[in-house]
Amino acid sequence: MSQKKKATIVGAGLVGALWSVILAKRGYEVDVYEMRPDFREAGYIGGRSINLALSERGWKAAEIAGIREEIEKVAIPMPGRMIHNLDGETVFQPYGEKGQAIYSVSRGGLNIALVNIADSFEQVRFHFGQKCQGLDLSTNVLSFEDMQTKTSYSIEEGLVFGTDGAFSAVRNSLQRVPGFNYCQQYLEHGYKELSIPARPDGSHAMHTNALHIWPRGQFMLIALPNLDGSFTCTLFLPFKGEESFENLNGKDQILRFFNKYFPDAVPLMPTLVEDFEENPTSYLATIRCSPWHYRKRTLLIGDACHAIVPFYGQGMNAGFEDCTILDSLMDKYDEDWDAIIEEFNANRIEDANAIADLALMNFIEMRDKVADPKFLLWKKIEQHLHQKFPDEFQSVYSMVSFSHIPYSKALAEVEVHKSLFEKILSIPNIENQWDGPEVERAFREWKQERDRE
Repeated sequence: MSQKKKATIVGAGLVGALWSVILAKRGYEVDVYEMRPDFREAGYIGGRSINLALSERGWKAAEIAGIREEIEKVAIPMPGRMIHNLDGETVFQPYGEKGQAIYSVSRGGLNIALVNIADSFEQVRFHFGQKCQGLDLSTNVLSFEDMQTKTSYSIEEGLVFGTDGAFSAVRNSLQRVPGFNYCQQYLEHGYKELSIPARPDGSHAMHTNALHIWPRGQFMLIALPNLDGSFTCTLFLPFKGEESFENLNGKDQILRFFNKYFPDAVPLMPTLVEDFEENPTSYLATIRCSPWHYRKRTLLIGDACHAIVPFYGQGMNAGFEDCTILDSLMDKYDEDWDAIIEEFNANRIEDANAIADLALMNFIEMRDKVADPKFLLWKKIEQHLHQKFPDEFQSVYSMVSFSHIPYSKALAEVEVHKSLFEKILSIPNIENQWDGPEVERAFREWKQERDRE
C-alpha cells in the first residue's frame, strides 16, 4: 500500500492558496493553517491593500492550477498606464505591443476565489484562526495558538511550506539557524489606500483599462480599476519632510496637499479626507534571505522569503512563479523533495533578488520619469525597435511582465539597454527621426558589439 502524500502549508494568502490547489491536483493531502478568521465569512479587511497587477508569470500559474477561467472573471485588462500631469492633461503609455496587458485584480477578491477553489478539493483542509507560533527545527513540530479559544497545540509534519508572508513565523524560526542570512530594508516612503467610487450608473469615473499614475517627483498617486466601477487608489509619500505623511494632519492640510498636486483627482474622491484619516499609513519593505529551506523538509516560498515593493507589479507574480517552478521540478525529479528543494534554492534566490532590485528601480520611473519627455521618447523608440526587430530586441519591462525570462537576465539587460539608448538619444534631432535609419544603424552597431562579446 503506497504511503499517503501529505503537506502542511502555513498561510492561506495568495501563494499558499494557489500552492494548495497545485498539490491537491497531484494527489497530496494538504492542511492549510491561517491566522486570520475565514475571510470568506468575516470579510476581507481593506485599508492597506494595493491592487494586484497580474501578468504573464501569474497567468501561467493559474493555468497549471486549472483556475485561469475563474480569475479572468475578476480581472480587468490594463494595456498601458495613464499619466495625469499637474495641468490635468492625460497621456496614455502602452506597456507592450498590441494585445499585451497586465490585469487589475482585487487582492481580497482573488484570495477568496483561490481559497474557494482549493476548498473544492476534499483532500484540502483549511484551519482558520490559527496563529503559527513557530517551528521546532529539531523535531519538525509546528506550534499553533487557536485565536478563539487561546489554547496552544502542536502538530508534527514531514513536509512544511511557509507561505505566511513578509513577517513569516516559519522564517522567524529559520532565522535562529547559524548560517541563515536575512535582510529587511524599509523605504523612506509609506503608502495609504484611498478610493474613487463608481459613478451613479456603476461606470468608472476615469478610463477603465489603464493603470492611472499621478507622478510628482518624490511621491505619486496611483489608481487601479475594480469590477464594481470603483478604483483602488494608493498614495506613496515620504514619512518625513516638507511634503510627507507627518505634515498631513487634519482636513485643511490634506485638502491643500491634494488640491495642489492631484487637482483632477479630488472631485472624484468624495471620501478623501475620511479615507485618509481612517486608513492606516503602511510601510514598504524588501526582504531577502537564504537559504529558503531547512533540511529540505521546510521550504519558504512567496513573500515569506522574497517580499518586494509593489512598483513592478511582480510581488504576486513572483510568488506564483515559485509555484510553477516547483511544479515543473516535481515532474523533473518525480516528486523527490530533496532534489526539488536543492535545485529550487540554488537557482531561484538570484531571480528573487533581481526582481527586488528591479522593483526598487521602477519606483523612480513611476514617480518621476514617466512624465519626462526624454523618457517618453525612449519608450517610443523601444516599441519601434521591437516592432522592427521582434526576435532581436525586447524592452526590460516586456521581459519582466510579458515573458518567462528569468528576472536575473532581465536585470542584467538594464545597463546594456541604457548604453544603447544613450547612443540613440544623442543623435541630432532625434525627436523628429526617432524611427529613422540613424536609429536602426545605432541599434545594429550595438547588436554587433554584443554579439562579439
